[in-house]
Amino acid sequence: MSGWYEKVFSRLLYPAYETGLRRRHTLHYLDAYQRDQWSTPEQIAALQWKRLKQLLEHCQREVPYYRRRWRELGIEVADIRNLDDYARLPPLTKADIRNHFDELTAESWRGRLQTKATGGSTGEPLRFGFNRESNDRRTAVMWRGYGWAGSRMGRRTLFLWGGAVGEPSHAHRFKDQLYNAAFARRVLDSFHMTESNMAQYADAIDRYRPQVIVAYVGPLVRLAQWLAANGRKIWRPHAIIGAAEALHEFQRDIVQQAFDCPVFNTYGCREFMLIAAECEQHRGLHVNADHLVVELNPPAGTPAHVRSGEVVITDLFNYGMPFVRYANGDRATASDGHCACGRGLPLLARVDGRVLDAIRTPAGHVLPGEFFPHMLKDVHGLKRFQLVQRQLDRLDLSIVRGVGFDDGSLAYIRREVGKVLGDSVALHCHFVDDIPLTSSGKLRVTVSELTP
Repeated sequence: MSGWYEKVFSRLLYPAYETGLRRRHTLHYLDAYQRDQWSTPEQIAALQWKRLKQLLEHCQREVPYYRRRWRELGIEVADIRNLDDYARLPPLTKADIRNHFDELTAESWRGRLQTKATGGSTGEPLRFGFNRESNDRRTAVMWRGYGWAGSRMGRRTLFLWGGAVGEPSHAHRFKDQLYNAAFARRVLDSFHMTESNMAQYADAIDRYRPQVIVAYVGPLVRLAQWLAANGRKIWRPHAIIGAAEALHEFQRDIVQQAFDCPVFNTYGCREFMLIAAECEQHRGLHVNADHLVVELNPPAGTPAHVRSGEVVITDLFNYGMPFVRYANGDRATASDGHCACGRGLPLLARVDGRVLDAIRTPAGHVLPGEFFPHMLKDVHGLKRFQLVQRQLDRLDLSIVRGVGFDDGSLAYIRREVGKVLGDSVALHCHFVDDIPLTSSGKLRVTVSELTP
């Protein structure tokens, strides 16, 4: 497919599908976001504040959890006059969401929410709800941010991504194939990448000839290292977008040299989708401040000049199950400067958290740490987990069981791990009452104690 298909898809096929068939407002929101990004920082801040005030008023009227919690603390939305006042609201934690799921649902949205589960990158899968407008806007923001890297609707794209787990039906697989074909994209399952089959991944990229590659950072870097070590020249895409892990500068250099194209960093999470992304200037990640409120909360006692802190996020349009000041467990650092691109969206200098350890096997398989939260997120009754590798041929999986975890849950875990790693690694499952946190207060979900 060439440029003609991109034009046909973006101007005819996608609008017919998204606006006509699905009755979504994604393209309308995308037009607005495309305009808003060029507003001044002051204009974007004013727009964000207007939307935040409307959301907070809705929460006080319709969301029992916030109504009760704020009343207990003596907080009235009318008294919140600026972001400093807003920052005094108590953060929302994953435990709060698990313990008060129904109470966090807006009264007018009960029974009408879409739901998803996170992959549990901090070791605890999380179910959450969202309304239709929020979903449409998330998709629009994704198209805008990926567009900064040259990724556009209908443009030939290859995803080096996590594949499906479980046993999807033939109908589901056919639907995925049709969907990917229409969107001009191909998916390579990074969970099956090994040292011995790297050439197959390179060959697949050469055959597909994508204009854009979207990839988990870990597998992308390993493929780039293999290309360099073997002197393999490969199809040159227009751009590569890294996702799911922090992209370090040395990794960016490795990938850019191997693929001979620019690499773009992004930051997102399943609860909100795309939070921030790089533009063509590569001067930091633009925060989607017209869609989200993103704060960086430094630890107590941190000097005023330090601009790093825990990421706290509010989705300005999830009126169904609002997450107000949600602490997602990540850390990031703000940028002092403005971008030469002219966009008024603020910048993150970098994302400091979210580096999951990779798992290796005697057969040379290097499995990205994202596999385990991706696979385990839908295991019934699984409350918390941690995967530790202390020796090459053994994995230890600690499991905190909840109601509903049974022999079938355990069999599913063993089967899915076996499908990816084979019998070269023994999986030992341990049932525990709790899993200790790190000194920074986080649970490392995938831990490799092997020396590189």
